[in-house]
Amino acid sequence: MKEGLFKFKLLSTVVLVILIMAGGWPLWQHRHYQVQLVLGPGVTEVKKLSDFFPSIRGSQADTRVYVLEGKEPGGCALIMGNTHSNEPEGLLSVLIMIEKAVVEKGTLYLIPYFNHSGGLNTRPGEGYPLYFSVSTPWGQKTFRMGNRDASPLDQWPDPDVYIHYPEKQMLSYLDIRNTNRTWPGRKNGLPMEQVTYAAMELLRQKQVDLAIDLHGAETMFPVTNCIVAPEKAIRLATLASLTVKSREGFENHVEPSPVKFRGLSHREIGDYSDTLPFLLEAPMPFLDQPTGPKTEKLFLTGQDDFLLSLAKKKKLFVPYDESGWSLEKRVGQHLSVSLEIIRQYSKKSPERAIIIQNIPSYRDVVQNGVGYYFHNPAETEPGKIILD
Repeated sequence: MKEGLFKFKLLSTVVLVILIMAGGWPLWQHRHYQVQLVLGPGVTEVKKLSDFFPSIRGSQADTRVYVLEGKEPGGCALIMGNTHSNEPEGLLSVLIMIEKAVVEKGTLYLIPYFNHSGGLNTRPGEGYPLYFSVSTPWGQKTFRMGNRDASPLDQWPDPDVYIHYPEKQMLSYLDIRNTNRTWPGRKNGLPMEQVTYAAMELLRQKQVDLAIDLHGAETMFPVTNCIVAPEKAIRLATLASLTVKSREGFENHVEPSPVKFRGLSHREIGDYSDTLPFLLEAPMPFLDQPTGPKTEKLFLTGQDDFLLSLAKKKKLFVPYDESGWSLEKRVGQHLSVSLEIIRQYSKKSPERAIIIQNIPSYRDVVQNGVGYYFHNPAETEPGKIILD
């Protein structure tokens, strides 16, 4: 009897271990998957965020900073993607700039994986795909689909209530792992507070003029398809919005940064430095709740029958038809709006101008596809390839 019970327990334990390994193996692979990035002709240096705040060195909070310095001195701009790693249009936009952009005047700082830990995290409970791929002239290029917040493997435990520093506003406990709730950061805080503190150090040490934070937002959320800016940057945002709307034909508007909602990049960067901050939101149907399954196809095409039905009832905050909101539209919009903000600033402050060439526009990306702008690592010299 005892021998039979022992065998049953042993078999149950083996089955349990197999199930745990079967479920955990794909997550382990996702966390350790590396994307090949080709350094374009404009990249002059590759740094780490820890170069500006050494306390995060060697941790998953650290991330690469790509520097594109022009031959002629001028102003400085910082562009960040993957603040929320389940909104990869920002990541792809920054990667295209790294592979294609050339700066003639001034300096451009690019951080493709701002919340690096969030890019290693997933949302399997909501059925998110672990990866997505884009078509290129040389094959498929695959990327991780991340999470909105940093991984609990890198920052845990969460507090019962997150008290924002230094404004002391009480926020959700999860927001302590959200790098768009921890600005301006805290040097002796938790890792994601240290990430935003390190970014503030970059802005202050390099006297950065413009900071642009790239995001995606639900079509049912009013703050979407827009530029969010505080009072001191609102005029520049308005000029950029009106220009791209007139020249390129896509809808875009300006939203004021709320004064009493703390921790946001478009609020705290402006309040705690001389930098002019902007946050760009592209419509991302994948994030809406009333959609079909959260598939890679939905992410890529932005086409969903439920949202189409809601659009006909005027329940969405963006134009929406059978064509959806494709990845090409979202990435193209980020590229065009970012470049126009920089152009408008350069016209206003010629002594701090930032002149950038070779960034595709909205129309270019819609016509050619996102993958068209990525180099083939197999045809690139090894010294030009970064694994991230």
